[in-house]
Amino acid sequence: MNEHEEILPGHGLQIDKMPGHWLLAQMGKRVLRPGGLELTHRMLDALNIAPTDRVVEFAPGLGVTAQLVLAKSPSGYTAVEADDAAAKRVQGYLKGDNQRCVVGQAEHSGLPDGSATVVYCEAMLSMKTPENKAKIIQEAKRLLTPGGRCGIHELSVVPDDIDSVTRDAINRALSQSIHVGVRPLTVSEWKALLQREGFIIKAQATTPMHLLEPSQMIRNEGLAGMARIAWNVLRNQAARQRVHAMRRVFRQYDRNLAAVMLVAEKGN
Repeated sequence: MNEHEEILPGHGLQIDKMPGHWLLAQMGKRVLRPGGLELTHRMLDALNIAPTDRVVEFAPGLGVTAQLVLAKSPSGYTAVEADDAAAKRVQGYLKGDNQRCVVGQAEHSGLPDGSATVVYCEAMLSMKTPENKAKIIQEAKRLLTPGGRCGIHELSVVPDDIDSVTRDAINRALSQSIHVGVRPLTVSEWKALLQREGFIIKAQATTPMHLLEPSQMIRNEGLAGMARIAWNVLRNQAARQRVHAMRRVFRQYDRNLAAVMLVAEKGN
């Protein structure tokens, strides 16, 4: 490998074993959130991050949202990232004295109580068990000061009264194609996850889940980025098969998949 070549999460894993989000990153995709940049921007608008805020991000991944947050010049920014390669990538964006990335699990970050005014995560909770979903929200609550804001941007199943057979089929198909256990909630269930910990919902938005559709990829990656991804996929047969399989599942269940953004406030 060239010493200047970028090492991305998933490097060294076989294509057929690699988690789907890291496979897409290896192919050049930079926006890996289910609602794309549109829903990320809506979450950040609702979080209303100011220079007085102390921000914690769980699982920043490739650091796309981290850079948007850093542009708002918060008084502090801490990323908690479990993947070593992703943590090194994010650390490269952090230049200020009060900016850092720690390697660890969101469920137990090790950060002090009440050390943040904003905590958010994207495209992470959907891949956690119900128990760990709750633990992560509890950790966000512990870190936040009274009145602090919590934001999530996740995959959702729709409608709220979706039948269990369809839901189980979606979970199974997504998990098989992405090679990560996927357990998305309905919008009402995502809200309840936050509300059970005393959070008050302040903003919500949903969009179609079109992560691998050409129109959304162009909006998120730009034409040059889209061309780079297409070229990388075309010349790698194993990756091409995996990406096509993921897109088939997304399209098969298009009516029942969405992306959701919620911002909630911690009570006093």
